[in-house]
Amino acid sequence: MNAIPSSDKVSITATELIDRYRAGERDFRGICLLSGSDLSGVCLSGIDLSRSELQGVNFSQASLRGANLSEVNLSEANLSETNLAGASISGSTLSRTILTGAHLGEADLSGSLLLEAEMSNTLLHLTCLSEADMRGANLTGAKMCGARLWKANLHQAILNGADLCDANLCEANLNRASMEMTETSETTLTGAVMPDGSVHP
Repeated sequence: MNAIPSSDKVSITATELIDRYRAGERDFRGICLLSGSDLSGVCLSGIDLSRSELQGVNFSQASLRGANLSEVNLSEANLSETNLAGASISGSTLSRTILTGAHLGEADLSGSLLLEAEMSNTLLHLTCLSEADMRGANLTGAKMCGARLWKANLHQAILNGADLCDANLCEANLNRASMEMTETSETTLTGAVMPDGSVHP
């Protein structure tokens, strides 16, 4: 599915979105919120914001549990301590997005762009990150037990102190990644490019 051109997106304010959501509306596909719009601490569970323009929006400590955020531009947005459990975020752009302490358990971020995303102490338990581009992302202390990172690009990512127990990193690119004190027990690394450039058998 192709992204909706910016000129075709419907611009609404954060206040309008909140009011309509509280009135029972959930379908907000293809909207545009101005960068800097404040939705911090707001409950938007189950909302459909797919194919929307949300660059720079503040969602810190909001609840987006089970939301549809697929093919969304969330670059430079603030999602710190946001509840995104079970959310669909596949094919979205989250470059330089702040996700510190966010709850992304069982969320789908497959094929998403997470360049230099700030993801320290993020909960990624059973999260799907297959084929995600996470080059330069900071995943210090992230809880990634059981995460699926098949063919994910983690080139120069920071994984110091992260928990990758039982995660699947088959054919992932970990070249030049920092993995000091990273927990890798039961981690599947078949065919992965390791930090030193070698390929795991």
